Amino acid sequence: MTDSLADSLADLALVSAGAMAIGVLGMLVTALVAIRVRRISVVDVTWGVALTATALWCWVFARSSLTLLVLVMVAVWGLRLSGFMVVRSRGHGEDPRYERLVGAVGSPGWWGRATRKVFVLQGGAVWFVSWPLQAAALADGVAWTWAAYAGIAVFLVGLFFEWVGDLQLQRYKALPRESRPQVLDSGLWAWSRHPNYFGDAAVWWGIWLVAAVSTGWLPALLTVPAPLAMTYFLAYATGARPLERTMMQRPGYPEYAARVPMLVPRPPRRSGSHAA
Repeated sequence: MTDSLADSLADLALVSAGAMAIGVLGMLVTALVAIRVRRISVVDVTWGVALTATALWCWVFARSSLTLLVLVMVAVWGLRLSGFMVVRSRGHGEDPRYERLVGAVGSPGWWGRATRKVFVLQGGAVWFVSWPLQAAALADGVAWTWAAYAGIAVFLVGLFFEWVGDLQLQRYKALPRESRPQVLDSGLWAWSRHPNYFGDAAVWWGIWLVAAVSTGWLPALLTVPAPLAMTYFLAYATGARPLERTMMQRPGYPEYAARVPMLVPRPPRRSGSHAA
């Protein structure tokens, strides 16, 4: 084994171990906070902060300016998301998704279920999703410039859908209950039932294009499970699909779901209409 290869493997081990440590430490602190505030959903705040911290850790080992670009992308996404989650959760109780997953806080066995199904899982996910960030840290530079530009474009589209979708939902919830439509089906929500989750997935496909694909085919191939996993979590595991189980019980939502796709946007069939 050559000295350069040995050094690269040692750097990879250190970068990967640091990413894992950030996930573990972040979820440990989150678990202690969850016990104090009696709400598992505080983990949503940790998610963006932990991945931003991981991107910062990877930047320490940067061999090219590519890692700085990746750090900026992740920080813009992660800090905005965590800040939004803090504002959104203020004055609210437990998220129904987590209550369905682990039971009410304080119920028999809730802590064990929360540890297994939330904190351990999401701590590992921080490390797993950060694979492209780790690849960028060890890259010597950009091999495929087209992938970097494409990644930035996909990232910006995703950020738009996530940011604007969250703002539109926030404004909708701020309306008096008796005067607002039964279902938010205007703006981006006429294109997708979960434009914010679609945006989140697109952001991470954009980051993968910049951080991994632009450095060559091997990093792209080895790290593609990361955005695939993120998309799966957002669509089925902890995002859109679990939320839909609650939303389908609301008046007007099944009719809305019949005409608007769950995740990937498409032009609205009836522009500006509201579910009856």
